[in-house]
Amino acid sequence: MLVEIIIVSGLFLVALISTNTINANKFIEDHQDSLNSLKEKDYDFLLAAKYGDKLDPNKEFIKRMKNALYALIAFTVLLAFNFSFLNFVFILVLTFLSYKMPYNSLKSHYNKYVNKIDQQLPYYLKSLEILCQNYTVPVALSRSIDSAPEIFKGGLRQLIAKIDAGDSSVQPYMDFALQYPVRDSMRMMRLLYRLGLGAQENKYQQLTMFSKSVSSLQNKARDDKYKDRLSKMEKRTMVMLVVTGGGTMVILLLSVLFMFGS
Repeated sequence: MLVEIIIVSGLFLVALISTNTINANKFIEDHQDSLNSLKEKDYDFLLAAKYGDKLDPNKEFIKRMKNALYALIAFTVLLAFNFSFLNFVFILVLTFLSYKMPYNSLKSHYNKYVNKIDQQLPYYLKSLEILCQNYTVPVALSRSIDSAPEIFKGGLRQLIAKIDAGDSSVQPYMDFALQYPVRDSMRMMRLLYRLGLGAQENKYQQLTMFSKSVSSLQNKARDDKYKDRLSKMEKRTMVMLVVTGGGTMVILLLSVLFMFGS
């Protein structure tokens, strides 16, 4: 009897949510502040790293919570035929894994492409350096958005918005560097801030210093790219040697067995 009640209740709840009789979105939005404590600190950054500013982090988080709720109902219905404390724990574990799956996917994507992201910064800064020769730093930042790598666009808009709001401190630049914690981002943002502070007569000197740092950063990126390619080639060569050696050993072993067998 308990099994039937659980199954019917679960299906009934799914039907109510599907027909918007119970508004799951409104419930989650009303308790957004409480539910945000469950959100990982780097979730918004990882989402921006993969999709840029195309997706709203809050909406995606609400979608995660809804999917976790559906998973909880589904697992409860499926395991209701043999309900026990062990199955109850199993349901909670499966629900938790279902909730963490999108985050783990984003994390895996970021880890996979972090080197590529790291290599994009010097080339973006180079294009920004060219713009800074003719414009002030805030204007150059604003004009650089369209040509900037997708991952940086959201952070650039936030940086420009803070500057336009009257924040003339280094903090907006540091916030950008913290949002994109790749190699030398902190140092480069400090140099960019100083470039914006410099008087017009000192701009050439500041710009030269910034240009040298960007060039150094580009050289490091090229070296890392070359090392990555070399490492991949070495791994492929090693795999080929192992496969060839293993195949040769198998052929020799089969030959020996055939000789003794005959």
